Amino acid sequence: MNDSIRSLAVIVWLFGCAPALAQGFAGLGTEAEGFALPQPGRAFSFPQDHGAHPDYRIEWWYVTANLSGPDGAPYGLQWTLFRSALKPGEAEGWESPQVWFGHAAVTSATMHRAAERFGRGGTGQAGVTAAPFEAWIDDWRMAGDLLGTAQLSATGTDFAYDVTLRAAGPLVFHGQDGFSVKSAEGQASHYYSQPFFEVEGRLVLPEGEIPVRGTAWLDREWSSQPLAETQSGWDWFSLSFASGEKLMGFRLRDTGGGDFTSATWIEADGTTTPYADGALVATRLAESPVAGRRVPTRWRVTLADKGLDVTVDALNAQAWMGLTVPYWEGPVTVSGSHDGRGYLEMTGYGDE
Repeated sequence: MNDSIRSLAVIVWLFGCAPALAQGFAGLGTEAEGFALPQPGRAFSFPQDHGAHPDYRIEWWYVTANLSGPDGAPYGLQWTLFRSALKPGEAEGWESPQVWFGHAAVTSATMHRAAERFGRGGTGQAGVTAAPFEAWIDDWRMAGDLLGTAQLSATGTDFAYDVTLRAAGPLVFHGQDGFSVKSAEGQASHYYSQPFFEVEGRLVLPEGEIPVRGTAWLDREWSSQPLAETQSGWDWFSLSFASGEKLMGFRLRDTGGGDFTSATWIEADGTTTPYADGALVATRLAESPVAGRRVPTRWRVTLADKGLDVTVDALNAQAWMGLTVPYWEGPVTVSGSHDGRGYLEMTGYGDE
């Protein structure tokens, strides 16, 4: 088996494409012997922590954007670079144990297009540098200053985008100063975001080039075993309200029937309030047939402490990422006690 095939096989094993895998969604509930584990009280250090953490098993640089065209038509944009380690540490060339893959997508009310790339660490094909910051796989790139200005670009067979991100606020740390607990058993990740990007640039679709403006949200997360064995998937919300406030919240589903939730309320100035399990409530209101399965595409999300009671609707119910690792990811609209828009990611539904 050559290295590229072996890399893909490992991705399939780690990230749960094989139906026989039962230990948590995407294999992220499996043991991570030899890898570093997140610890509470760890001090973040920048710019180093914008870069890779090769002693941890899994990591991502994850951008979602809510955009509008000149006619007001809404669009969503996704750019993600994942790093997965076959074993801890780094090495040169094909001896590197680091596997990289990227996902990119563009969504409107009537279409959803997605693409993926794969690469091996140590070859220069993919990677991340902390200073100056640059994350890339092939010709897909995010580069610049996460507290200033950065460029973001990707291409697929039937879409492309090239946008400028300008930070209008600080970094945000989730959980206990960036230590984000994911289960009652204590699985966790290190997790921070830049949710204050303002965006300007262009989408290129078969019908032509479309100038766009809007906002974007970057998530940075790394861990080695972020889920418990019995957790089967998650529903993750990043919501930006017209008031300038924001919410990050997730619900991790358990095969035993229980949920584990966490949330961060973000004020317009970047001040945060973390919420532990149980404070956030996410309730399915409606499902849609998507790629041969039933996926919840309308939700009621409440956070009583902040008077939040909103309905979250998918802009396009068919925003299915039908890639090697399949999941649902797309822009949403928010109405109720707070109006706004955001992004929703859902994993572990149907025959994934």
